[in-house]
Amino acid sequence: MRTITASILISILLLQASCKGKEILTPGGPITPNDGTISVWKTSHDGSFCLYKLPTNLKLQVSVSDALDITIDVAKTKQEMEGFGAALTGSSAYVLMNSLSAFQRQVCLKDLFSTTTGIGLSYLRLTMGASDFSLSNFTYNDIDVNLQDTAMVNFSLATEDQYLVPVLKEILAINPDVKILGSPWSAPAWMKSNKKLIQGGKVQAQYYKAYAMYFVKYIQAFKDRGINIDAITIQNEPLYAAPYMSTEMSAYEQSTFIKEFLGPAFQKYGLLTKIIIYDHNWDRTDYPLATLADADARKYIAGSAFHCYGGNVSAMSQVANAYPDKGIYFTECSGGNWANDFGSNLEWNIENLIIGAPRNHAKTVLFWNLALDENYGPKNGGCQDCRGVVTVNSVTKNVDRNIEYFVLGHTSKFLKLNAELIETADTRSQGISNVAYLNTDGSKVLLAYNHLSTVKKVQVIVAEKYFNYSIQPGELVTFVW
Repeated sequence: MRTITASILISILLLQASCKGKEILTPGGPITPNDGTISVWKTSHDGSFCLYKLPTNLKLQVSVSDALDITIDVAKTKQEMEGFGAALTGSSAYVLMNSLSAFQRQVCLKDLFSTTTGIGLSYLRLTMGASDFSLSNFTYNDIDVNLQDTAMVNFSLATEDQYLVPVLKEILAINPDVKILGSPWSAPAWMKSNKKLIQGGKVQAQYYKAYAMYFVKYIQAFKDRGINIDAITIQNEPLYAAPYMSTEMSAYEQSTFIKEFLGPAFQKYGLLTKIIIYDHNWDRTDYPLATLADADARKYIAGSAFHCYGGNVSAMSQVANAYPDKGIYFTECSGGNWANDFGSNLEWNIENLIIGAPRNHAKTVLFWNLALDENYGPKNGGCQDCRGVVTVNSVTKNVDRNIEYFVLGHTSKFLKLNAELIETADTRSQGISNVAYLNTDGSKVLLAYNHLSTVKKVQVIVAEKYFNYSIQPGELVTFVW
């Protein structure tokens, strides 16, 4: 029997699961079997098992059974994955820093980001300045709206040094390979047509050069703090003039800003940070397609980003097929108090995000807030009952793992840096969703979900050998070998 030390006991008390029964288990030895067998991790529809490792491994055999075939051919790979994770919003950073002790925060962050004892989250989205999940409205250059600072003399990241930067450094100490994406909700008010941080408004063309320098300063300021910004999006939800922090920007304006100002500025200052466009819902593919149609802008663009709040996940394939050399990034979706049924959330997230998004070319899958408190906050306008990947109770100090934690973990725990998606047949019409990956060390990962109300037996074919598994109704399974 494993000895339970005081620190392990405290960790168990701190980290609670939203599932009803057996939760995440990190057994001794490697996650990927080294004896040729296949380990199986499952989450059940009713939450009685959550990211639970079966006590015995499967074996590859030469016999064939009567089951639904899923063929794994490692020679047929598609996009290289960049990561799975969530947004470290201002609210998330505050909750983690303010509600937990240093020890409690380490327990929580290791559970989220450690590649050995946690679920190995590998990608974070930051809000450039405030968002609807921050303690207040701000940007990094807030001066009187009747003044201007085109040289960015007043640019300062000091607001982030209290909570965000310290948490980021703790995360990167746990997992140095975590990639970071920055997204602005609003440009500084003095640049905007409405002179406000809220209610939309556009960046005036006369300030495009200054706004490009704002992005440059942002990347440089984080670099000065030892933090690399791997990518930025031009604007969060540019088609929505939200009553909270927001800025409107058309596809034409975005392409103009990129080709004439931002792209050349990144070149001038030697910045390798990726430029990603759109960052809005699946239902307006005309926007990224129009921006990418501008060849002068396209040469600076790494890809297009999408959210889940409108349209269908398959829309990402439309953009990917039109511009196959440009990446697809899924950057935001939030669970919330409006959807509390574990099984329904599990199925929706699998269908649209964890399996659906990568099958439609996504290189990332990101939820919205990484952590919120027991009151779904702190809130700064916008969503009033959004759910974090984890909930940090500011009174009890318990950290509850929500459904988003488990669905992320079913992939992030098993994928290594630069894993590639393996092309597999779409078996959704036969009741099983699936997606497979090839790690750089040669190990394989397969996710399968049973949408049926009956047990479905699958036969996974690997290099002319087979293994079989009967997936229960509404069950998500990860196979690793």
